[in-house]
Amino acid sequence: MCNFHYQGFIESITELINVRSDAERLKNQTVVINKELQESGKEVARKSDDLIQCQLQQRNVASAIEKLSMCLPVLQMYAKMCEQMKAGRYYSALKTLEQLERTHLPLIFQYRFCEIMSNNIPRIREEIKDISMKELKDFLESVRKNSDKIGMVAMKQVMTNRWMKKKVRRKPTYLCTITTTGSSSRSFPAENGDDLNPFAEEDHDLSASDLVDFSPVYKCLHIFGLVGSQAQFETYYRTQRKNQARLVLEPPASMQDNPDAFAKYFYQIVGFFVVEDHVLHTAPNLISRQVLDDLWEMALSKLVAVLQTDSVYCSDAISMMKVKNLIVIFADTLKAYGFPVSRLFGLLMEMRDSYGEILLKHWSKKFMEIFDEDNYTAMLLDNEVEVKALLETFPYESPGFESEKYPRKLPFSRFVPRIFGEMKRFILSCLEYCEDLHLSSTEVDDMIRKSTNLLLTRTLASSLQTLVQKPSLGLTELVQIIVNTTHLENSCQHIEEFVHSITGVRVGSAHSAKLVGVSTFKDARNGTEEQIYIKLEQQTSSLSLGEYDCGSVRNHIRYLLDLIAFLQHNFEVFTNLPSKVAQTACMSACRHISARLMELVLDKDIKVVTMAALQQFNLDVMQCELFSNSEPVPGFRDGALQMSFVELRQLLDLFLSW
Repeated sequence: MCNFHYQGFIESITELINVRSDAERLKNQTVVINKELQESGKEVARKSDDLIQCQLQQRNVASAIEKLSMCLPVLQMYAKMCEQMKAGRYYSALKTLEQLERTHLPLIFQYRFCEIMSNNIPRIREEIKDISMKELKDFLESVRKNSDKIGMVAMKQVMTNRWMKKKVRRKPTYLCTITTTGSSSRSFPAENGDDLNPFAEEDHDLSASDLVDFSPVYKCLHIFGLVGSQAQFETYYRTQRKNQARLVLEPPASMQDNPDAFAKYFYQIVGFFVVEDHVLHTAPNLISRQVLDDLWEMALSKLVAVLQTDSVYCSDAISMMKVKNLIVIFADTLKAYGFPVSRLFGLLMEMRDSYGEILLKHWSKKFMEIFDEDNYTAMLLDNEVEVKALLETFPYESPGFESEKYPRKLPFSRFVPRIFGEMKRFILSCLEYCEDLHLSSTEVDDMIRKSTNLLLTRTLASSLQTLVQKPSLGLTELVQIIVNTTHLENSCQHIEEFVHSITGVRVGSAHSAKLVGVSTFKDARNGTEEQIYIKLEQQTSSLSLGEYDCGSVRNHIRYLLDLIAFLQHNFEVFTNLPSKVAQTACMSACRHISARLMELVLDKDIKVVTMAALQQFNLDVMQCELFSNSEPVPGFRDGALQMSFVELRQLLDLFLSW
C-alpha cells in the first residue's frame, strides 16, 4: 500500500515544498500588506473612534434633550409661580403649585432639584398663607376704620328715600299752622323738621363694595380652601369679627345728650352689619345666616341697653327728636338688610314717654312765659290785618264781631290765642315723634290724645294754678283769667277737630279718647274763683278793721266808705264774670264785712263802749245796708244780700233801744 502511494507521497512532498516557498512568500506579502493595511487603517480607526464618540455624544444629547423637555415645563411652572407670588396673585400661585406638585414633579422625581422643589412647596404654601392672612388683617382693620362711613352711606340712602316720601305726603296745613302762630320757629322740633335730617349736606351714592376692597377676604378664603385650612380661616374670621362687633357696640363716653355721638355710634353698627351681609352673599360658607343672626341678637341686646341708659339724658326735645330719627333710620336700614328690628321700634315707644316728659317741661316754661308776658287786659284790634292774624291763630266767633268798628275789643287777653297756638304746637310735636314708627292712624290718634290730655291736666292745669296763686295778681286780673279760661274751654272743640285733621280718627270711634280740656279749665276757673273770694276777704279785712276806737268816732266812716268804694269798683269789673260767680263773691264780701263788724262788737278786750261810738257804729252798718240795697251785682233775690247784715242790725237795735 505504501508503495502504491509512495509516488503520490513524493509528489505531495514536492508540492508541499513548493507550497512552503509560496507560503513563505505569501506570509511576507501578508505581513507587508498587513503593515500597509495597518498604516492605512490608523486614520480609519481614528475616524471610527471619532464617529463612535460622536454617536455617543449624539445619544447623550438626545437623552439630555428628552430629559430637559420633561424638566423644562416644571422649571417654567416654578418660574411662573414665583412671578405670581411677586405679583400678589397668591391664589393663582397656589393653583400653579398644585399642578406642579401633582402632575409634573412625579415625572422627574429622580432629579435632585425636584427634591429641593418638593421640599420648598410646604414652605411656599405657608408663606402664601401668612401673606394672605396679613392682607386679611389689613382688610379687617380697614373695615373697622371705615365702618362709620359705610354705615353713614347706607343710612343716607334709606333716609333719602324716606325724606322724599315725607315731603310728598306732608300736608301744607301743618306748616301753615306752625308758621302763623307768631312763635319762634325754634321753639319745638316739629317747626323745623328738615333740620333733623342728619345727612342734609351729604351727597354720596356709594355702596359698601365702593368703600372697601373685599378681595382679600375672597382670596384668603380660596387660598385657605386650597391648602385645606378653610375651617381654620372661617373660625379666625368669625372670631375676629365678633371681637370687632363688641368694640363697635361699646358706646362713646360723650354720647349723652349728643346726637352727633349717637349718629357715629349708629353708623359704626350699620357699617359692621352691612359688611357682614355683603360677605354673607358674596363669600359662601364663610359665615352663615345663623352666625349673622346671633351677632345681631347680641348687638341688639347691647344696643337697646345703651339706648335705654343714654337716651334718658337727652334734656331737650330737639336732641331727643334727632336721636329718634337716627334710630328710625338705623332700624329701617338694617330692616332692609333682613335684620329683625321690632325691639328697636318697641324702644322708640318707650322713649316716647321720656320725650313726652321733655315736651311737658318745655311747654310748662312756655305757658309760664306767656302768663308772665300777658297784661291781663282785653285785646284791642286796631285794623283788619290784626283781625286776620287773630282769626288765623284762634277760632274766635262772636255775633256782630265782623261789623264792629275799629278798634274792636275782645273779651279775652292775649294769652288765649297764644295758649291755643302752643297747644297745637304741642300736638304737632307729638305727631312729629309718631311719624315713621309704622303706627296706624288709630294708634297715632290715641298717643296724641293721651299726650294732649297730660298737657291739659298736668302742665296747663298746674301752670294756671301757679298763676292764680301769685300775690301780685289783683281781682281785675283774676276776673280776666276766668274769662280767658272760659274761651279756652270753648276752643277745645277746635283742638278736637285739629287732632282729627291730622290723624283722620273721629272722636267717639273705637280706641279714640276724648280730650279733657273742659274739666281742666273748669278746675282752673274754680281755683281762680276761690282766689277771688280770698282776695276779697283779705282786702275787706284790711279796709274794714281800720282803727276802731270804741271810745271815739274819728275816721270810722272814712274806712267804711273806702271799703264800699273798693267793693263797688270791683263789682263793676265782675260784670264779665258769670252771674253766679259775681253773686257768690258779693255775698261772700258782705258776709265777711258783717262777720268782721260782729267780731268787733263782741271783742272781749273792749271794756267800755261810749254811746257816741255805738251810734257811729250804727251809721256804719247803715252804710253797709245801703250798699247791699243798691244791688251792686244784679241777679239777687229781693232781700237776699241784705240778710248778711240782719243779725248785726238786730243786735245794734237791741243796744240802741236800751
